[in-house]
Amino acid sequence: MNAAPGDSRWKTLLLRAFRKLVWMLLVLWGITLVSFFVIHLAPGTPTDMQTSLNPLAGDLVRERLNALYGLDRPLWEQYVDWLSRLVHLDFGLSLSTDARPVIDKIMERMPLTVGMNVISLLLTLLISIPTGIVSAVRRGSFFDRTLTVLVFLGFAMPSFWLAMLLMLFFGIDLGWLPLSGITSLDYAQLSPLGKMLDLSKHLVLPVLVGLVGSIAGTSRFLRSSMLEVLRQDYMTTARAKGLPPRLVIGRHALRNALLPVITMLGLSVPGLIGGSVIIETIFALPGLGQLFYSAVMARDYPLIMGNLVLGAVLTLLGNMLADAGYGLADPRIRTSTTSGGRS
Repeated sequence: MNAAPGDSRWKTLLLRAFRKLVWMLLVLWGITLVSFFVIHLAPGTPTDMQTSLNPLAGDLVRERLNALYGLDRPLWEQYVDWLSRLVHLDFGLSLSTDARPVIDKIMERMPLTVGMNVISLLLTLLISIPTGIVSAVRRGSFFDRTLTVLVFLGFAMPSFWLAMLLMLFFGIDLGWLPLSGITSLDYAQLSPLGKMLDLSKHLVLPVLVGLVGSIAGTSRFLRSSMLEVLRQDYMTTARAKGLPPRLVIGRHALRNALLPVITMLGLSVPGLIGGSVIIETIFALPGLGQLFYSAVMARDYPLIMGNLVLGAVLTLLGNMLADAGYGLADPRIRTSTTSGGRS
């Protein structure tokens, strides 16, 4: 007795999901393996960083610290021990003076970095998609030429230089926005609404700095993709059928033009951590980017690996979101993937 088409479809989906999960785990293992050995190639060790400024700390102190941290064992043995703890979601203890669990330090900094970048990503989509569409539809117009100039300016301006200009203008000249930190000194005495406004004021400049480059890139990318789609024969056929311009652009052109943009957005997910290093350093924000930078400078191996694992997971998650976005934007992709097992 043949299985029902619905059962076969679900089996195909489950098999594809299982294969993708296994592949993701293998990729994650490969990333951790390479990263663990590469970070140990950098000059200096955690014990060197802790004892170099102490004239009383000699070779005996370094040997005892190496034994305490387990750094005197072979590198492969250290990796196996770290990997066995990672299976239980235990990233170990930080090698800094506080010796706190790595997961606690990451979770403490994560809300600020992820929240700030998610806000920046949403604003980027809300602004860049309409501007990219209008720029492509009105190619060569005053709006398109003006947007092209602004995009080139956005690409050319380094983020640290733009941050300095905004801090000088809005923070020093006008005095509207704070220059650094995440809260004011009197934050504890403020009302709930006052705390929200104070937090928002501290995030305006960092989010604005991140927006400039991302809006410039996304809008230009969407414009190029839209122009390519508008030249296709099926767009000419849609216009010849007498469809309204809004329907032609929104249903036919935009859906196909969004596919490259979805790819770019999926690849930008790991930037939720790494892309915040410069901004968090300039504005003195206690986020993951600053934590990762300080961990690298101190050769805090467990903390570095914790951040790298988080970045790897975000990369794989970005690929999954991009695949889901393809199916939402183009039903043909969704149909081909579900029928792949029956072809």
